[in-house]
Amino acid sequence: MTRPATPRATPRKPRARSQVRIDSILDAARTLLAAEGVSSLSIYSVAQRAAIAPSSVYHFFPSVPALLQALTSDVHAAFRACLQVPVAHGELTGWRDLSRIIEQRMLTIYHQDAAARQLILAQHGLTEVTLADRQHDLELGQLMHALFMRHFELPVMPQEVDVFALAMELGDRVYARSMQLHDCITPRMAEEGARVVDAYLGLYLPPYLPKRPSPALPL
Repeated sequence: MTRPATPRATPRKPRARSQVRIDSILDAARTLLAAEGVSSLSIYSVAQRAAIAPSSVYHFFPSVPALLQALTSDVHAAFRACLQVPVAHGELTGWRDLSRIIEQRMLTIYHQDAAARQLILAQHGLTEVTLADRQHDLELGQLMHALFMRHFELPVMPQEVDVFALAMELGDRVYARSMQLHDCITPRMAEEGARVVDAYLGLYLPPYLPKRPSPALPL
């Protein structure tokens, strides 16, 4: 006798209680990271801060690098969001205006989020976090490229190099230098970072770039 096929189980969404626990762990890790840097993080210190058992942290994040990767994703979500905020088209007189708006938005995130500074700009030597940051930078570069295309008629860009992602990485190098020297991004180094971004983009973008009559629709 042929048995009826057993219906396949539908993948369950994360339980609300689990998500609350994950958020609690990430909040605790972010607080420790902002206050004491990467060296302060351990599964036990995060568990103590979150007032939960270490086994609960291990259940969601089996290692400190896994925890830091999740925090890196959160930080880059904020960067992605800032690139998706509309720009006043009429206020742009040239592509450098747009570049400065973008850099100022990212600097605001760095100024307001000590954990972001520790993860992206501090020298922690964690390969997993560095690789995750670079992958996220590629996504940010694509968003920045799309934002420029909305407002300006861009020339043909190289295919083998992500110019906009590299521009952002170069700016971050300057901000990281400021963190090493001053433990913050000083106004002078913020300006230097923006100049580095503009200088690199200027290798591929002419001084005058035709501005679109109105913003192009997002792809």
